[in-house]
Parts: sequence; structure tokens; C-alpha cells
Amino acid sequence: MSEDTTVHAELRENFGKGFARRLRAAGQIPAVIYGHGTDPVHVALPGHQLSLLVRRANAVLELDVNGKSQLALVKDVQRDPVRQIIEHIDLLVVKKGEKIEVEVPVVVVGESAPGTMVNLDTVTLRLEVEATHIPEHVQVDVNGREEGDHVTAGAIELPKGATLIDDAELLIVAISVPTAAAEEEPAEETAEAAEAPAEETAAE
Repeated sequence: MSEDTTVHAELRENFGKGFARRLRAAGQIPAVIYGHGTDPVHVALPGHQLSLLVRRANAVLELDVNGKSQLALVKDVQRDPVRQIIEHIDLLVVKKGEKIEVEVPVVVVGESAPGTMVNLDTVTLRLEVEATHIPEHVQVDVNGREEGDHVTAGAIELPKGATLIDDAELLIVAISVPTAAAEEEPAEETAEAAEAPAEETAAE
């Protein structure tokens, strides 16, 4: 683990919304560490450092809790719905070499054929990976793909050591033509048909 992901955690014994507000005012974030049959451990984490680390999906932190090192996966980040300030973090205990289930973002690369659009039907994939080797994302290359083409979960190249948990037939990306473009031709035909009776009436 890099030094950037090493986080000093302070044990806390006080709980409640009032105490949590005081923690956040002091630049810390309340959190709970759980998993592997251990009792939940309540800690306070440095707010600025955590706000940077949790920008990455499935961040794994090396916690320093009273001098004891502990790996933990950021499982849930609770934010204020208006101000988007981090209010609480849930951390799941993990171990090196252990395989865990995570949701990894899907990233589309390349450009489909001219006049088509890319529809991303599924934004994350469920994978089983090693806790210390979680990929930041999986890629779907749509370069040159035509209308009607589609990509399913089973067709995506996964990082080494990763196993797909989602159904292999799950639709990830579909290539289509924008609705406006598809309707343009029928609209022109309707306009021409409307002009014909008008010309006949004028002739009479």
C-alpha cells in the first residue's frame, strides 16, 4: 500500500449526531470498521485526506489504529444530500490475497460509426477480485461500431485475476441512431405528400 492511502484513525467512544457534528467541525469524519467476525470499531478519520481518497471507487485504505495496521475497503460513503459533505463512512475489513465482490465503473472508449450514438445501459459491473488489486474501471471499446451493435458483460475483457459475477448476457452498451435522425426521412415524405393535394387544389 502507498503512503497516500495510509490513514491514521482515532478510536472514539462518544456517539450521537451532536458529537458527529463536532467531529466534522474539527475536520474529522466519523466511521465504523467491521467485518471478518470482529466487533465494529468506531473511529474518527482525517476529513481532507478521506475526501480525496474516496473519489476513487472501491478505495482500499491502510488504517493505523493505535499503532495497529488494518486494511479496509470503503464500502459506503454517506453525504449530506444538499451540501455533499461526507457525514459518515463504512469500512469493511479485508486481508491481502482475499477475494471480494465489488462494483467497478464501466468506461466507454472510442467513437462509434458516424451518425450513431452510444447508449450505456449498465454503468457498473460486479466482479470478484483480490482486495488489494481492485481495478479502477473496465473499458468497453466502441470504435467503429454500427447501428444495432451491442456489447454484453461477457464480451468485456476483464483485468487479470478478475471474475465476472453479473450475468454474461447483461447488456452494457448498445449502438443506435438518434431518434430525430431516424424520424427525419418519414417527416420529409409526409411533407411531400401534403404538398401534392395542395397543388391539385390550386390547379382546380
